[in-house]
Amino acid sequence: MFRFTAPDLVTLVQHLLWPFLRAIGLFLVAPVFGAAVVPARVKVILALAVAFLVAPLAGPAAPVEPLGMRMMLIAANQILIGIAIAFVVQMVFEALTLAGQTVATTMGLGYATLLDPQRGASVPVVSQFLLVLGVLLFLSVNGHLALLQLFADSFRVMPVSDTMFPASAAQSLVLWGGEIFATGLMIGLPAIVALVIVNLALGIVSRAAPALNLFSIGFPVSLGLGFLIVILSLKSLDGSFTDFLTASLERARSMLNAGATP
Repeated sequence: MFRFTAPDLVTLVQHLLWPFLRAIGLFLVAPVFGAAVVPARVKVILALAVAFLVAPLAGPAAPVEPLGMRMMLIAANQILIGIAIAFVVQMVFEALTLAGQTVATTMGLGYATLLDPQRGASVPVVSQFLLVLGVLLFLSVNGHLALLQLFADSFRVMPVSDTMFPASAAQSLVLWGGEIFATGLMIGLPAIVALVIVNLALGIVSRAAPALNLFSIGFPVSLGLGFLIVILSLKSLDGSFTDFLTASLERARSMLNAGATP
């Protein structure tokens, strides 16, 4: 007769606990899933559902003493791994925010801000516009599925253990954070260059006709041409966003390989 003992229950709970904690770290930071408007209860339910699916991939974990020091180290490590995976992909949307802020400041819309539901903070309207397009592109190219696939593969590369997040993986994560400035500048560069040329032209006009009220004429011209340039530059947004998203997924996989247990 089969008997389910207390140690068996502890082992079963721990077998599901580690994928759940790693999934919690992922859904706290991941694009779309980690938005401030998504209730915490929904994130917990999603993390629990994903944990059930990937638990067989995690393999049988060695039982540890409940609430012991080793258990705390393993739990912290799983949450950190999940956060690191999501953070790398989230940098794609931070680049869009930076590009929108730069363009908005150049065209004179730096003061016009909206509440971003993804972060719960105010961002320029141009940044919010690019973020909405970025979310739609992210879902249209199945970026959320690629992120979940990467999460499932993380258990094969970095299995559950009490070994803390390695320094090599942390260094790769920090270096990737600097890419948001280069990518954000590249996304907004066409609009920025065009707007700088417009401002230079307005400066020349003001020198040629000092009596002309530059503020009453220059602001509508910069604003109108800025919107036109942003609309025209949307054609290149798809390719830039997709390339950066692919690069972020590859960087996350390289980070996991760098932290793989030898």
